[in-house]
Amino acid sequence: MLVAFEQPAGHAQSVPSSAQPAVLVRRLYTQVVSCHPIGVSKGAKMSIFAPFLSKALRGRIDRTNACEADWFRQYPQTGMKPSFGWLELGLFSGDGEYAQPSAFQVEKTQATNDGTVRVYVTLTHAESDERPWTWQVVAIVRREDGRYVVDDVIYLKDKDNPSDVWLSKLLSRGCDGPRWVGEGK
Repeated sequence: MLVAFEQPAGHAQSVPSSAQPAVLVRRLYTQVVSCHPIGVSKGAKMSIFAPFLSKALRGRIDRTNACEADWFRQYPQTGMKPSFGWLELGLFSGDGEYAQPSAFQVEKTQATNDGTVRVYVTLTHAESDERPWTWQVVAIVRREDGRYVVDDVIYLKDKDNPSDVWLSKLLSRGCDGPRWVGEGK
């Protein structure tokens, strides 16, 4: 298990290159547990997460925000629930009840042939009157501009999800770039 220690400002700590993806993901998920980003982040909330994300993932999120705005332009009726899949999505944790983890643990890292690193994270949700439950996600980390960034997230299959789901695919479902075209397209 990798242990990271926070250093006061001005006291740089050298982190071995092989540990940097796990440290990045640990810092990201500290914010996820603290802020519970539900739906596609924008504005002040996005500024919290943007430093952790690749340019490509930030671009997908921007296009998804534009697509969402286009949905509201096409369906201006009040009270109609949007049909896009990211409405109740915790971008970095999963949909529905998975959107609000109360804790996380970085389990392992795995280098891949394409140069990315998969960082496996176990998330936990616990209510005071319930037994906690856990699920796993994988953060796909890559080097960009000399630093590590999260490029995608995979919500791993489990009893509630019959297959792995990639954040990048979810963000484009129903969209043609910045335009809402519907789930069947």
